[in-house]
Amino acid sequence: MAALGALVKKAWSVRRFVVLLCAPLALVPVLLSLPPKEGRCLYVILLMALYWCTEALPLAVTALLPIVLFPFLGILPSNKVCPQYFLDTNFLFLSGLIMASAIEEWNLHRRIALRVLMLVGVQPARLILGMMLTTSFLSMWLSNTASTAMMLPIANAILKSLFGEKDTSKDMNRENEENQASFQQNKLYTVPTEMQFLASTEDKDLAEEKEISSDALSDLKKEEEYKTNIWKGFLISIPYAASIGGTATLTGTAPNLILLGQLKSYFPECDVVNFGSWFMFAFPLMLIFLLMGWLWISILYGGINLRGWKTKKSNIRVDAEARAKEVIKEDYKKLGPTKFAEQAIFFFFCMFAIMLFSRDPKFIPGWASLFAPGFISDAVTGITIVIILFFFPSQKPSFRWWFDLKAPNTETQPLLTWRKAQETVPWNIILLLGGGFAMAKGCEESGLSVWIGGHLHPLEGVPPPVAVILITVVIALFTEFASNTATIIIFLPVLAELAIRLKVNPLYLMIPGTIGCSYAFMLPVSTPPNSIAFSSGHLMVKDMARTGLLMNLMGVLLLSLAMNTWAKSIFQLGTFPAWANIHAENATSFVTAVENVTLSALNKI
Repeated sequence: MAALGALVKKAWSVRRFVVLLCAPLALVPVLLSLPPKEGRCLYVILLMALYWCTEALPLAVTALLPIVLFPFLGILPSNKVCPQYFLDTNFLFLSGLIMASAIEEWNLHRRIALRVLMLVGVQPARLILGMMLTTSFLSMWLSNTASTAMMLPIANAILKSLFGEKDTSKDMNRENEENQASFQQNKLYTVPTEMQFLASTEDKDLAEEKEISSDALSDLKKEEEYKTNIWKGFLISIPYAASIGGTATLTGTAPNLILLGQLKSYFPECDVVNFGSWFMFAFPLMLIFLLMGWLWISILYGGINLRGWKTKKSNIRVDAEARAKEVIKEDYKKLGPTKFAEQAIFFFFCMFAIMLFSRDPKFIPGWASLFAPGFISDAVTGITIVIILFFFPSQKPSFRWWFDLKAPNTETQPLLTWRKAQETVPWNIILLLGGGFAMAKGCEESGLSVWIGGHLHPLEGVPPPVAVILITVVIALFTEFASNTATIIIFLPVLAELAIRLKVNPLYLMIPGTIGCSYAFMLPVSTPPNSIAFSSGHLMVKDMARTGLLMNLMGVLLLSLAMNTWAKSIFQLGTFPAWANIHAENATSFVTAVENVTLSALNKI
């Protein structure tokens, strides 16, 4: 097995080297088949997309390529490329990451999770609901990956209290071996499969086992299958809830902020999308999808038995649920009484959300109306709150210190130190966002987005509601195999031009494309949360594919319903807005200029 792992690792290294060297040469025909500037821009975009999909370079390093390639190829000067990496959208996301770092520093997220689980109860279906509600709430503010990584150990502790743990069997069937090999190919951590962890009853002697009746054996087998399914249902619900929850806020996941940044680049006059308006649209959608997903997972994995509502529980299950309840209570007690730092973090967290929501909610005047128009953005709000974390004391201040000359002159630790922020904030995401914004700026300035829009004539006859469904399906399938951040960076310029061609509000197509990037449930490699859950060893690819297929379909249909109902009033989707019309006029003038240049060149010939 070790030799196989080494061979796979070596093959992966060779593949990365081949992609790095061959991709630039293989894409050279793109430079020759298109107009000069558009061809060069498309060359850079395809090269970055290929590197992102294959991870031949780290994602953040690939995101830095526009700083080098755009100036060298004459697409954009450096003074236009570099500022894209420090837009106000990046600072809004940075404020969310720093707030998440402070929450994790003082274990507030764990206290919230355990408290919710104590409230929902310990029956399997209720626990799955509690896990999904908690994970989705945390994912609204923390990263999806961090939320999943935090909730999985809690889930494992509860599952072991419910079902126990038995010794690892030496004999493993062929399916398990294939599963282990697939883990290594995906560079995932491997642990024994679920059948090695699930325990049912106390160990018995061989003599006693021979005396067990066939009915008892059948019951034990059913009990074992039930426990296996419940274990899978628990683990698969957590990454799904993280992906769904991240769509509810602008700071919840990177694609949401990429949409905001590209809107400001393509349509500078668009001020419809902000933290408050997005929350009003996405939060109800998240709740509905979460409830539907919980019902599907609970029914599929036996948490809810539609045939046996009145069936009496066995004593084993009653005892197991009592043990799980005690485990949750014990973990909560270990946290001790609520600290002053936790209370302070919770207060600033609420202030963070309330101030972002109320800055400019559109349906009523926000507090930003007290200042000059355009001076206050979500980034200003977020950074204002997180700066306070670096000097606000983590211990309750005492006013006696000012009057007691003998009091020790010790420095009070703040809620968050810069050293801690440096260690925990994923700075590479900021570069990834910047790379996306630089790519969008290059598409706009080079005229590539207009060129792509000019080749979308077959889609002009598609009704807009059908276009929404098709776009969501295509992007959801594409992001199963590629990073959701890379996917939305590639697709958003195309969707913007398609909307202008269809004469519909660009948000009508761009919002479904953005949220559709988060609806990747079928494969372990689709998202980092899926990979984390899969690497536990209790799930197989077929489990995720079977569960995720219907989850994807539900997500597409619910998103289409939302876009054609309450989203229309929130984002004024029923009309072609003036801010999009200005862009369309500019694009038309650009196309006319290109045609004139081409005709004059032909006349000279």
